[in-house]
Amino acid sequence: MKAALVSMFGSFAHEIVFLHILSAFVWVGGMIAIRFAVHPNLQLIADPRVRLERTLAVTGRFFHIVIPFIVLLIATATLMAVGLGFRAAAVNEAGEIISQSAYATYQLVHVKEAIWLVMTLNFTWMYLKRRRAQRLFESGDPLGAKDALKLIPKLLLPVNILLGIAALWLGVTLRGL
Repeated sequence: MKAALVSMFGSFAHEIVFLHILSAFVWVGGMIAIRFAVHPNLQLIADPRVRLERTLAVTGRFFHIVIPFIVLLIATATLMAVGLGFRAAAVNEAGEIISQSAYATYQLVHVKEAIWLVMTLNFTWMYLKRRRAQRLFESGDPLGAKDALKLIPKLLLPVNILLGIAALWLGVTLRGL
């Protein structure tokens, strides 16, 4: 399996890195746009029911747009981590460190993977909260729906934005720029 991933990365490195960056751009950029452009303007809608309905519609569409990009991001990250041979450059077969600088890079790869994992778990929580809010709204409980959504713009989305920016920074660092 490892040999197949290394070979695939060797043949399609440019495309894999492009898709990885595009996925991060759509996910993180989309969250920034939703939080700092769309959300404040939704708050200007006077009718609370219409505001909630539009919020659910916007977040539902956004979440469904980014899901394939999240999957693509994880897949390309895996291909890059294996294909670039971070572990092989840092640690020998016995598990001994063979290069301190390569080992430091290898550790950064793990930090970046952990960030994307936390972001994915946080996204999943937001997705489930939004889905619950949609069900509550459709069943005639707009206050319950509003309550189900309240953590998303105040905490969950900003956390993912900050983590996404950190992951992007680490990505640039790993590319040696």
